Amino acid sequence: MAHAAEFATKPEAEAMVHKGLKFLKANGKDKTYAEISKKDGQFSDRDLYLTVYGLDGVVRAHGANAKMIGKNLMEIKDVDGKAFVKERVELAKKKQPFWQDYKFTNPTSGQIEPKAMYCVPEDDLVVCGGVYLK
Repeated sequence: MAHAAEFATKPEAEAMVHKGLKFLKANGKDKTYAEISKKDGQFSDRDLYLTVYGLDGVVRAHGANAKMIGKNLMEIKDVDGKAFVKERVELAKKKQPFWQDYKFTNPTSGQIEPKAMYCVPEDDLVVCGGVYLK
């Protein structure tokens, strides 16, 4: 039986996003994008990693899949047809932190699983970290 500690929790996701925002304020965008996108860096923990999107839907940093960086994912949909990046950008424009539910491939299991993403808007960006819901 899996232990809860194997998987990240919502409070851990919130803490990781805030850690990322603090790093961003201290080090600027380029350094932050590089750090977040680093495999096994300080912004990657088990199945928890950060992603940074511009409000244009373009991925600026991705902790699990470097191939996504620079891609506009505005039209991407999950298995249920939810345009989750478009929704995320719309929610971010309200300038309030939020949780968003959708389905995504868990990098540790390779399975499509329900995911809850915690996102905090920052200027023209939205910094997100999520947990897979077991």
